[in-house]
Amino acid sequence: MKKKMTGAQILWECLEREGVEHVFGYPGGAILPAYDALTRSRIHHILVRHEQGATHMADGYARASGRVGVAVATSGPGATNMVTGIATAMMDSSPIVCITGQVGSKLIGSDAFQETDITGVTLPVAKHNLLVTRVEDLARSLREAFYVARSGRPGPVLVDITKDAQQSSCEFDWEAAKPQLGGYRPNLSPAQAEYAHAIELIAHAKRPLILAGHGILISGAMQQVCELAERAEIPMALTLLGLGAVPASHPLNLGMMGMHGEAWVNHAIQNADLLLALGMRFDDRVTGSKETYAPQAKKIHVDIDPAEINKNVKVDVALVGDLREVLGELLPRVPPADHRAWLAWIDQHKGEAAVRDIKTLPDNGHLYAAHVIHDLWRETGGSDVVVATDVGQHQMWEAQYYKHERPRSLITSGGLGTMGFALPAAIGAKVARPEAEVWVVAGDGGFQMTMAELATMVQEELKIHVAIINNGYLGMVRQWQEFFYERNYQSTPLLSPDFAKLAEAYGIRAFTVTERRQVAPAVQKAREHPGPVLIDFRVEQEDSVYPMVAAGAPLHQMIRRPSPLVETADE
Repeated sequence: MKKKMTGAQILWECLEREGVEHVFGYPGGAILPAYDALTRSRIHHILVRHEQGATHMADGYARASGRVGVAVATSGPGATNMVTGIATAMMDSSPIVCITGQVGSKLIGSDAFQETDITGVTLPVAKHNLLVTRVEDLARSLREAFYVARSGRPGPVLVDITKDAQQSSCEFDWEAAKPQLGGYRPNLSPAQAEYAHAIELIAHAKRPLILAGHGILISGAMQQVCELAERAEIPMALTLLGLGAVPASHPLNLGMMGMHGEAWVNHAIQNADLLLALGMRFDDRVTGSKETYAPQAKKIHVDIDPAEINKNVKVDVALVGDLREVLGELLPRVPPADHRAWLAWIDQHKGEAAVRDIKTLPDNGHLYAAHVIHDLWRETGGSDVVVATDVGQHQMWEAQYYKHERPRSLITSGGLGTMGFALPAAIGAKVARPEAEVWVVAGDGGFQMTMAELATMVQEELKIHVAIINNGYLGMVRQWQEFFYERNYQSTPLLSPDFAKLAEAYGIRAFTVTERRQVAPAVQKAREHPGPVLIDFRVEQEDSVYPMVAAGAPLHQMIRRPSPLVETADE
């Protein structure tokens, strides 16, 4: 039976029917009719302290759960504050729907108070966006938004709704509002000849390597990827966003590739004769110099987005489709193989150089970030833990020293590299998975960008643990200055508040840690405390992330930790 409803009521009704239980938002004039109608909805609204935080929370919610996250804001500055979060979700293929209020349709183009052309602003950084000026179009627009956000290669969609469209009424008909996107029908069925070519390359390879990316998690193809690796005895290298897609303890998991990846992984890529790129996009942090990347290797690329094929690296076989479905077609045809010689060659190149081996770091009384991450992993690694990181040195140390065994256990900004991401993303993850133990790992720089969301965490009574890797610098920028700018630390020394006192002002229990022996007890106390906890880890200031491939350098030319245990350069 059709029912007459206002646009504001239709908004929440559609969200409920899409399975939305939580939204993250901040009210304002142009979205106020929707907030007035929210009172009669079953949806739980989480009041953020900044609209960027809302988008990161929706993003963290989506990454932790696999469902669509939703953020809400008003027009003008409320909408523009969401842009960084939208771009973050776009780069990492995270399905979120952002809903913004807009000035009345008759005022559009008049420079009305808090008017911004947000659909124009977000066009380059969103998967899709819509401006709704008529209440009759609202239900279909919302259904289209969710369909586009979660289908194909997921991504952010923005729906901008004028104030009069929220206030006007029409008959609500859910079935009649079914999405009708005639041009949105990508061909996701690889030709049989492509499958045959891929099988031929796999069967004849002597030094094959799987490059495991974020698409494995998005597709839910974790089991199929491991089955492929085990059947054909192919080692696996992971991208940053692929961590957790394959258990760190899997014997064929070599670890992370790329700029700060394992040295032997990068050597293996450069010496492989076949790369199977699964749900990854050959970004510059993975490849180093494109001209010298994997020069001996044939390349098979499986991706759901045809725009990624041959965009960065030319490949020999392209299988465009959902990874789990493609592997379902491929696996029965893959012959068993014996690559013991190849695996032995890789093992020989490990030596003492494992960045995840804590023994390669000195334990000389100084507190190193790697100690903190390693001990955090040692204390929590056997639990259902989600770690949300910010961006910078601590992000790379987390990827190196925290061994992720479970899917969706690492939430981090990879493509855009958004500082300030960790804390709000962790809030979204905790809302999505309240049973999980959630940790924030953030630097002292990025944390200060969104630390106002501590209030959101407290208001929502969320038990989240915050670990600040506090080195007094914008650490990764300082590292580049050390390596490439003759230690000219211009504008990177960072003044921070006393983070423990700051946390206590919010009613959060806090500790300050300055010695290695204090790390594990602090983590244990945080886990035992019934509420949120913040730990300020004051670590060595001028430590650097190793190995490191300089921007534009060949992947095998790595700057190595200057230590007797590890060579200082790798040619």
